[in-house]
Amino acid sequence: MTRTRLTAEERQEQLIAAAVTAFSQNGYAGTTTDQVARLAGVSQPYVIRLFRTKQELFLAAVQHAGDRIEAKWREAAERDPTLAGLGDAYGELLQQPELVTMLLHGFAAAGDPAIGDPVRACFGGLYEVVRELTGATAIEARDFFAHGMLLTCLGAMRVLGPGAVPPQPWSVDLLGAFEGLDEKVAFKGHDKKV
Repeated sequence: MTRTRLTAEERQEQLIAAAVTAFSQNGYAGTTTDQVARLAGVSQPYVIRLFRTKQELFLAAVQHAGDRIEAKWREAAERDPTLAGLGDAYGELLQQPELVTMLLHGFAAAGDPAIGDPVRACFGGLYEVVRELTGATAIEARDFFAHGMLLTCLGAMRVLGPGAVPPQPWSVDLLGAFEGLDEKVAFKGHDKKV
């Protein structure tokens, strides 16, 4: 059996994917570079050689999540350059709970100045992309992000999306207020009647 050797870029992508998984499960403080290395199937010194510090690896994972969202929105805008079109695309991203949970961990760690500036730049970049792609006003973009953040939090709590816990009356009520939210996304695998 012949093993295919990964390029440095492919190995870096593999490490970032492992970092997204690890950090989304345990947060910044609760994750070690050794855990990421084990998930990626490499040595811990190799992780440090590529990223120098856990902080740099964490920021790469946050940026990866932001880049994935931006790419999804740009792809969606080619078909439907509206807030609704971008919202539908974000609904698809909610099916990847590690991705949105990674962003939440980035926001939570933003009190650290070395982490905060890049995380704020990532979020600000997403805001600007939404306005650019849709022509939304500042108020429309604010409302779009407010709804998106609520869905992100609900996804991170596993109230919606893959692995969703059984719905509670409050979650049925809250999610029912989202006009156009695909019920398959919101209540995947559950009878929503409570």
